[in-house]
Amino acid sequence: MYISTVFATARSLTNPVLGVDACKSAWVAIRLGSSVTAHYAEHIADLPTDVSVIAIDIPIGLPDRGRRTADVAARGLLGPRRSSVFLTPVRAALTETTHARASTVNRQLAGEGMSIQAFGLFPKIREVDTWRRTASCRVVEAHPELSFREMAGDPIPDSKKTWAGLEHRRRLLAENGIRFPADLGDAGRQAAPDDILDAAAVAWTAARVAAGTAQPLPDPPDDYDEFTVAIWR
Repeated sequence: MYISTVFATARSLTNPVLGVDACKSAWVAIRLGSSVTAHYAEHIADLPTDVSVIAIDIPIGLPDRGRRTADVAARGLLGPRRSSVFLTPVRAALTETTHARASTVNRQLAGEGMSIQAFGLFPKIREVDTWRRTASCRVVEAHPELSFREMAGDPIPDSKKTWAGLEHRRRLLAENGIRFPADLGDAGRQAAPDDILDAAAVAWTAARVAAGTAQPLPDPPDDYDEFTVAIWR
């Protein structure tokens, strides 16, 4: 299934970009260009690729052992939102099909187990790990809480699961030219409100990457797993 919804925005980009966030068993994306479109697809490969940069809130580049520098640096910047950054599993753990076994492998190679929430992301991580190798444009990793922190100048104090947190994030996006109407059509009914805001936030970072103004964590990025590894903001 693939759904696209168009809505007005004050932002117009010469080189369109896409921000992507995982939602339940599918993906939601915000495309910034001459207009803004909301997209929903069961498979990431079905999202639009007519863009210069795709930023996605899923780990890109898996360590063989230990923690990624990018994850540690991101958690250090996020203060009360640090727990929103899951520590990326080692590549060997990704092949495991049970949480217990994956946690054991990760403990052996990284010195720590993993949460059930992190294990739940394994199908998405596997999907991105395969798709990114043949993507037709630049694909970078971003994290919405880092994007919002960059917009605000400080970590957002309220959780995105609260009204105050949602409103704060929506306001930051509007101040940066990304505005939403009350009805996003089918895409708005399929994805949770915070997922849509998260996709818009990493789309904002994708635009910064395209413009050459984004910053990587770490800086300079790590180089392993066949790709440059960093979280952009």
